[in-house]
Amino acid sequence: MRKGLTLVFALLALTAAAFAADNSIGTWKMDVAKSIQAPGMSPVKTLMVVRKAVDGGVETTVTGEREDGSKIATSYRAKYDGKEVTLTGSGLPYDTLALTQVDANTFTDHRAKKGGPYQATGHFAVSKDGKSAVLEVTGTGADGKPFKTKSVLLKQ
Repeated sequence: MRKGLTLVFALLALTAAAFAADNSIGTWKMDVAKSIQAPGMSPVKTLMVVRKAVDGGVETTVTGEREDGSKIATSYRAKYDGKEVTLTGSGLPYDTLALTQVDANTFTDHRAKKGGPYQATGHFAVSKDGKSAVLEVTGTGADGKPFKTKSVLLKQ
């Protein structure tokens, strides 16, 4: 009986550990040439995303520059519980985000601008080899028009 219970607890622990894995952790650089950006904003010239593991979620810092010279400098700390958090900084068309982890390589989010028309859903997928990721975002932009983007990110 003890062996059976030990095996059950070991399997539960392994399942929990596998779900808690997060292959999005690290530093990612946007491959602008392979990405499709949304109209209505100055295109991104450079973008770096740094994701650090925190208890049950991630701490993310996004820095970069748009072609018009405006800076992107935003950060947030969120759990993968689907609860909305507020971003700090500037340069992105949204100021809130809610994250959900599907598996170790797949994450979804809802992003919005409080008091504005911007509402979108993101799908972040890390490749099987962990060397690249794709972020696809669809929604309604700050101009009230529908949009779809695809950002290709390379692990640094």
